[in-house]
Amino acid sequence: MTTANQSRTFEADESIFEEYILDVRIIESQCPDEDRTRYRFEAPGHTEIYFDDPDLAKLYTDIYFDVNGFEEAGTGDRGVPPEIIQAGRDTLAAYFLTQPYTDINWVASFYGKNPTKIERYVAAVQKRAQEIRAGAKEHGIK
Repeated sequence: MTTANQSRTFEADESIFEEYILDVRIIESQCPDEDRTRYRFEAPGHTEIYFDDPDLAKLYTDIYFDVNGFEEAGTGDRGVPPEIIQAGRDTLAAYFLTQPYTDINWVASFYGKNPTKIERYVAAVQKRAQEIRAGAKEHGIK
């Protein structure tokens, strides 16, 4: 099966950083004008989202799998995607961490928790996403 993402040609300064099931991946882009590297989340039908930190791009991908996908388009108009809200406290905390206006201390303050608790929330999301991807692969999903 070839999708638009699979057949996409990359710029000379782009490469696949991480590749996941269901044509989800993170693309590493060198920004020569800014002398930095950025990481773009790609999934079928999803708005391209860029991160300066590869760990945040991976976390965003884990959130995507944790909630069985979501659409980011229009979020600025409507707030957090409903799938994230419905998924629970740990997923929402992880999602907040991927936003450019936050850090772990902001999220901890928002929840009235300490940063260690937020790290546990994130670890739970990452573990579930890993289990979801592993289970999908066991069922032949690529």
